[in-house]
Amino acid sequence: MPPIVTLIALADPTRCRILEILREGPQPVHVLAGAFDISRPAISRHLRVLKQARLISEKKIGRENRYRLHAGKLRPVQDWLGTVAAEPSLRPISAAKPPRKAEPAPRPKPEPSPAAVASQMGFDF
Repeated sequence: MPPIVTLIALADPTRCRILEILREGPQPVHVLAGAFDISRPAISRHLRVLKQARLISEKKIGRENRYRLHAGKLRPVQDWLGTVAAEPSLRPISAAKPPRKAEPAPRPKPEPSPAAVASQMGFDF
């Protein structure tokens, strides 16, 4: 199963750049905001998305909030991409498609009553 929450967090170039900056070590929000031409509230929204994906954490030190990267949380993305990118003959057996479940036969639709047809005033909803 793909790590959707993490991939959504990584889908924005600003958030990816924030992670690149945090790779150098924990940083306060003003340092992160200084690297972009967007407002601090916008940076805070990006940081919130990254925190919800558990890619970063926040720690208050004095008057500053410092953000730290948790690079290990990117491992599921790496593993999933490795599985998807592998040659079909090299993929693990568990990556094979599960057998399809038999779908029940469709039930016939009941015929509409003449009153119901007339109430649609010629529109097919």
